[in-house]
Formats: sequence, structure tokens, C-alpha cells
Amino acid sequence: MRWGELVELVMRDLQARGPNLLGGGPKRYSELQRAIEGISQRMLTLTLRSLERDGLVERTVTPTSPPRVDYALTPVGQTLSAQVAGLIAWAEQHRAYVAAARLCYDAS
Repeated sequence: MRWGELVELVMRDLQARGPNLLGGGPKRYSELQRAIEGISQRMLTLTLRSLERDGLVERTVTPTSPPRVDYALTPVGQTLSAQVAGLIAWAEQHRAYVAAARLCYDAS
């Protein structure tokens, strides 16, 4: 995942909580989708695939009917969790500023 994409996910009304959602242990896809209000199925799937590709998230498929798929942070992903929490805190603190800057930019 590119940093710009991560920042955009966080800034998009703070809907993305990235690795922080997985900090409490493995989660099923549906749990993640419910926790990230307003995210589309496609965006969540692409984000999880990207995090998996980067080695930050591990995907485990349990052969049941229907198959159970869980996502968990890898050890490296766990080290990123604190930094993402800081980014989220920054985004919350500067949310109004960013929204105003976007309005000003779009108006010009």
C-alpha cells in the first residue's frame, strides 16, 4: 500500500482504521466491513489484498461450508499498528482543517 493511499483512507471521514482494527486479533471479513463504516466491498478487498501483499496482514482460509476467511496482523504489521494509531489521531485533530482546505481548493 502506498503512503498516499493510506493517508487518503484515514482522511476519508476516518472510516479506515487499517491495522488498528486487527490489533485485537484475527477478524473475519464481515467484521471488518461492519467496523469500517461506509467502505465498499471492493475497496476493503483491495486494501486487504494490498496489506497482505506488503506482508502486513495474513489471510487464513478455513475449509468449511461456506469457507471461513480470517485476517490478522503479521508480526511486522503489529509494529505498524502504533504508527497508524498516531496517524489516525493526527487526522482526527486536523480533520476540520483538511475539510476547509479541500473546500477552498475545490472552489478555485
